[in-house]
Amino acid sequence: MTEHWVINASPLILLGKSGQLDWLASIGHVIIPQSVADEVMAGSADDPARIWLGAPAGAALVRQNAPAKDELLAWDLGPGETAVIAWGIEHPGHEAILDDAAARRCAGVFGLRLRGTLSLVALAKKRGLVVSCRAVFARMLAAGLFVSPALVEQVARSAGE
Repeated sequence: MTEHWVINASPLILLGKSGQLDWLASIGHVIIPQSVADEVMAGSADDPARIWLGAPAGAALVRQNAPAKDELLAWDLGPGETAVIAWGIEHPGHEAILDDAAARRCAGVFGLRLRGTLSLVALAKKRGLVVSCRAVFARMLAAGLFVSPALVEQVARSAGE
Protein backbone atom coordinates (compact mmCIF):
# COMPACT_ATOMS: atom_id res chain seq x y z
CA MET A 1 0.00 0.00 0.00
CA THR A 2 1.41 3.38 -1.02
CA GLU A 3 1.84 5.90 1.75
CA HIS A 4 0.73 9.48 1.19
CA TRP A 5 2.71 12.45 2.50
CA VAL A 6 2.22 16.20 2.50
CA ILE A 7 5.43 18.04 3.28
CA ASN A 8 6.30 21.48 4.60
CA ALA A 9 9.10 23.83 3.50
CA SER A 10 11.56 23.32 6.35
CA PRO A 11 11.77 19.54 5.82
CA LEU A 12 12.29 20.13 2.09
CA ILE A 13 15.01 22.69 2.75
CA LEU A 14 16.76 20.45 5.28
CA LEU A 15 16.55 17.43 3.00
CA GLY A 16 17.98 19.55 0.20
CA LYS A 17 20.86 20.91 2.27
CA SER A 18 21.73 17.39 3.39
CA GLY A 19 21.58 15.95 -0.14
CA GLN A 20 18.51 13.79 0.46
CA LEU A 21 15.89 14.98 -2.04
CA ASP A 22 16.74 12.26 -4.55
CA TRP A 23 14.75 9.60 -2.65
CA LEU A 24 11.81 11.74 -1.54
CA ALA A 25 9.44 10.85 -4.39
CA SER A 26 10.24 7.15 -4.04
CA ILE A 27 9.26 6.91 -0.38
CA GLY A 28 5.57 7.24 -1.24
CA HIS A 29 3.09 9.60 -2.85
CA VAL A 30 4.41 13.06 -1.88
CA ILE A 31 2.43 16.30 -2.16
CA ILE A 32 3.91 19.79 -1.89
CA PRO A 33 1.19 22.42 -1.47
CA GLN A 34 1.61 25.55 -3.60
CA SER A 35 2.23 27.76 -0.54
CA VAL A 36 5.09 25.49 0.49
CA ALA A 37 6.52 25.60 -3.04
CA ASP A 38 6.24 29.41 -3.01
CA GLU A 39 8.13 29.58 0.29
CA VAL A 40 10.93 27.35 -0.99
CA MET A 41 11.14 29.21 -4.31
CA ALA A 42 11.52 32.51 -2.43
CA GLY A 43 14.82 31.23 -1.01
CA SER A 44 18.26 31.87 -2.40
CA ALA A 45 18.92 30.84 -6.00
CA ASP A 46 21.56 28.33 -4.89
CA ASP A 47 19.35 26.58 -2.33
CA PRO A 48 19.26 22.86 -3.23
CA ALA A 49 15.53 22.56 -2.42
CA ARG A 50 14.73 25.52 -4.67
CA ILE A 51 16.80 24.05 -7.50
CA TRP A 52 15.12 20.65 -7.08
CA LEU A 53 11.65 22.17 -6.90
CA GLY A 54 12.32 24.13 -10.09
CA ALA A 55 13.26 20.92 -11.90
CA PRO A 56 10.70 18.43 -13.24
CA ALA A 57 11.10 15.93 -10.37
CA GLY A 58 10.15 18.48 -7.72
CA ALA A 59 7.68 20.51 -9.76
CA ALA A 60 5.63 17.37 -10.47
CA LEU A 61 4.80 17.08 -6.75
CA VAL A 62 3.29 20.57 -6.37
CA ARG A 63 -0.50 20.86 -5.98
CA GLN A 64 -2.86 23.76 -5.43
CA ASN A 65 -3.56 24.45 -1.76
CA ALA A 66 -6.59 22.83 -0.20
CA PRO A 67 -9.06 25.28 1.29
CA ALA A 68 -8.27 26.16 4.91
CA LYS A 69 -11.15 26.21 7.37
CA ASP A 70 -11.59 29.10 9.80
CA GLU A 71 -10.70 26.80 12.72
CA LEU A 72 -7.32 26.18 11.12
CA LEU A 73 -6.73 29.82 10.18
CA ALA A 74 -7.34 30.79 13.80
CA TRP A 75 -4.04 29.08 14.69
CA ASP A 76 -2.23 31.86 12.79
CA LEU A 77 0.46 29.55 11.45
CA GLY A 78 2.61 30.36 8.46
CA PRO A 79 1.17 29.84 4.98
CA GLY A 80 3.16 26.65 4.40
CA GLU A 81 2.18 25.01 7.69
CA THR A 82 -1.43 26.03 7.13
CA ALA A 83 -1.40 24.56 3.61
CA VAL A 84 0.10 21.26 4.82
CA ILE A 85 -2.51 20.88 7.56
CA ALA A 86 -5.37 21.97 5.27
CA TRP A 87 -4.28 19.34 2.74
CA GLY A 88 -4.25 16.69 5.46
CA ILE A 89 -7.71 17.68 6.64
CA GLU A 90 -9.14 17.64 3.10
CA HIS A 91 -7.33 14.46 2.06
CA PRO A 92 -7.57 11.88 4.85
CA GLY A 93 -4.79 9.34 4.75
CA HIS A 94 -2.01 11.85 4.10
CA GLU A 95 0.62 12.07 6.79
CA ALA A 96 1.94 15.58 7.46
CA ILE A 97 5.71 16.13 7.53
CA LEU A 98 6.16 19.07 9.91
CA ASP A 99 8.94 20.14 12.26
CA ASP A 100 7.47 23.35 13.72
CA ALA A 101 6.14 22.70 17.24
CA ALA A 102 3.03 24.89 16.92
CA ALA A 103 2.15 23.32 13.56
CA ARG A 104 2.60 19.84 15.03
CA ARG A 105 0.27 20.71 17.92
CA CYS A 106 -2.29 22.07 15.47
CA ALA A 107 -2.06 18.97 13.26
CA GLY A 108 -2.61 16.83 16.34
CA VAL A 109 -5.73 18.79 17.29
CA PHE A 110 -7.13 18.09 13.81
CA GLY A 111 -6.30 14.40 14.18
CA LEU A 112 -3.67 14.24 11.46
CA ARG A 113 -0.96 11.64 11.39
CA LEU A 114 2.40 13.35 11.38
CA ARG A 115 6.10 12.89 11.56
CA GLY A 116 9.13 15.12 11.52
CA THR A 117 12.04 15.23 9.14
CA LEU A 118 14.20 13.00 11.36
CA SER A 119 11.52 10.33 11.39
CA LEU A 120 11.16 10.53 7.61
CA VAL A 121 14.92 9.98 7.21
CA ALA A 122 14.73 7.02 9.62
CA LEU A 123 11.96 5.52 7.50
CA ALA A 124 14.08 6.03 4.38
CA LYS A 125 16.95 4.22 6.15
CA LYS A 126 14.69 1.30 7.02
CA ARG A 127 13.68 1.08 3.36
CA GLY A 128 17.28 1.11 2.15
CA LEU A 129 17.12 4.62 0.67
CA VAL A 130 19.59 6.09 3.18
CA VAL A 131 22.83 4.43 4.28
CA SER A 132 23.32 6.25 7.60
CA CYS A 133 20.77 8.30 9.53
CA ARG A 134 23.46 9.68 11.79
CA ALA A 135 25.40 11.07 8.81
CA VAL A 136 22.24 12.69 7.41
CA PHE A 137 21.31 14.06 10.83
CA ALA A 138 24.76 15.59 11.20
CA ARG A 139 24.36 17.39 7.86
CA MET A 140 20.87 18.55 8.88
CA LEU A 141 22.14 19.90 12.20
CA ALA A 142 24.92 21.73 10.37
CA ALA A 143 22.27 23.17 8.02
CA GLY A 144 20.25 24.61 10.89
CA LEU A 145 17.97 21.89 12.28
CA PHE A 146 17.28 22.62 15.94
CA VAL A 147 16.51 19.44 17.87
CA SER A 148 17.79 17.94 21.05
CA PRO A 149 20.68 15.48 20.94
CA ALA A 150 18.44 13.04 22.83
CA LEU A 151 15.85 13.13 20.02
CA VAL A 152 18.54 12.59 17.39
CA GLU A 153 19.80 9.58 19.36
CA GLN A 154 16.30 8.18 19.87
CA VAL A 155 15.43 8.40 16.17
CA ALA A 156 18.79 6.95 15.10
CA ARG A 157 18.23 3.99 17.41
CA SER A 158 14.71 3.48 16.04
CA ALA A 159 16.31 3.14 12.60
CA GLY A 160 18.69 0.47 13.85
CA GLU A 161 21.80 2.59 14.34
